[in-house]
Amino acid sequence: MTRSPTVRPCKLINYCVLCTCVPVSLCPVYKSPDYEELGYELLMDRLVSIGYPHELLQYTYDANFPTRGLVFDTMYGNLLKVDSHGNILVCTHGFTFLKGAQIQEYYPNKFIQRDNTDRFYILNTLFNLSETYLYACLVDFFTNCKRYTNLPKGYKHGDLFMSFKSMFQDVRDAMDYVHDTGILKEKTLQNMEKYIEKDPRLPLLLSRMKEVAKVFLATNSDYNYTEAIMSYLFDHPQGPKPGTPKQPWRSYFDLVAVDTRKPLFFGEGTVLRQVDTNTGKLRIGTYTGGLQHGTVYSGGSSDIICDLLGVKGKDILYIGDHIFGDILKSKKRQGWKTCLVVPELAKELRVWTEKSHLFEELKSLDVFLAELYKGPKGNLNCLRCCDTMAPCWEVWYRHLDSGSTESPDISAIQIRIKRVTHEMDMCYGKMGSVLRCGSRQTLFSSQLMRYADLYAASCLNLLYYPFSYLFRAPPLLMPHESTVDHYPLDMNVSESSVANRLLRLTDAKMKCENAITTNVVE
Repeated sequence: MTRSPTVRPCKLINYCVLCTCVPVSLCPVYKSPDYEELGYELLMDRLVSIGYPHELLQYTYDANFPTRGLVFDTMYGNLLKVDSHGNILVCTHGFTFLKGAQIQEYYPNKFIQRDNTDRFYILNTLFNLSETYLYACLVDFFTNCKRYTNLPKGYKHGDLFMSFKSMFQDVRDAMDYVHDTGILKEKTLQNMEKYIEKDPRLPLLLSRMKEVAKVFLATNSDYNYTEAIMSYLFDHPQGPKPGTPKQPWRSYFDLVAVDTRKPLFFGEGTVLRQVDTNTGKLRIGTYTGGLQHGTVYSGGSSDIICDLLGVKGKDILYIGDHIFGDILKSKKRQGWKTCLVVPELAKELRVWTEKSHLFEELKSLDVFLAELYKGPKGNLNCLRCCDTMAPCWEVWYRHLDSGSTESPDISAIQIRIKRVTHEMDMCYGKMGSVLRCGSRQTLFSSQLMRYADLYAASCLNLLYYPFSYLFRAPPLLMPHESTVDHYPLDMNVSESSVANRLLRLTDAKMKCENAITTNVVE
């Protein structure tokens, strides 16, 4: 929950189908990592068929390596994990993780201009996971193959030079080939039980939604593929409720649009045509009539769909899993309310729950680090006043400012922060969490917070809320607000500030001293 929209005003609920797939917003649909492995194998086969070395086929997909939101540097061949400002959090060359000094050789300020889209390519979608791993495999192979000479911007073999830029273009062309030829769709349809997740709660959710709002489906896929996938998803012994007959999948939607070509769909769009559901072919001519229930449309635009359904931007809750093609474009161009489906959240929440003590230690280290410059100096001794036997603090403060020459030794704390951050990251996978690196948020996380009103691991989570529910985001303090202590009205301000500060410091100091002592012993 990033903002506070209410579901009730929404007159229209849209489900997104992304590229060659029924929307992950409906299930999530793809079974991971089986589907990513299929995509990886098809991409690798294509590269080998156009001349890449056969030895590459020895690499097998490792789902523990890639994560969404990484950036590929087409100049140096590195995979980068960055924050919203472009500061580098993690950097790999192939499968080799680079350290601080090594990173600075490529990026002197440990920073990239991520708006330079000619050089930096953001791997934000679920389809990009197999592509991400493929880049790492290619760089690893050519770096370690003795037939090739390593150069800063690529590899040389005899009179031939292959730059990282050309390698990147070959992979992008292979991705287009896999999608455009329909081979990925074909393999998916041949074994839907392996690649597609089916949930019996889906018809129930859509039937409830249709009782209170209009529901439409928008997909970049063609009609035949959409028909096959949706028929499989809705193939259950009974209808949405026990004892009710099974219904055809199109009955759950007020409008179905295929071949939408998102994100173009949110701008000028394409010609709106009708689909002959018996043959899957398009009817000639542009459709100019009103909404016909049971009709499947091809192309069109978001404006045309709104006109057909009689709704405006703010009336729509748009559910999709593509941060750029779905959420960002629908939010920026149309002002729709948005819900981003992030399947990785299930794992993220599990790790966050099991390893919460690591994040608490990071926060304690931050507090202790700050207090070294502006906090109590020396040991904190809780004494008893001789007269009242009440506790009091024997404290003296250091106040370091621009005129101070004293420089506290923070090296042990810095080492501990790096170790705790690394331990947290490894709990999620080799490239860490999709949403954070230690206490810092990733680029993907910042985009989610900026453009998605709601986000969830599955749209099925909406089953457990009434449609009148008011989703509210927790209040977030700005940095200057978080420095102000709040205290009871009957307490002296100075007493409250000192007490709170000492309590925070004591707790942080105990944790940090234990951690630092452990490091010294190690």
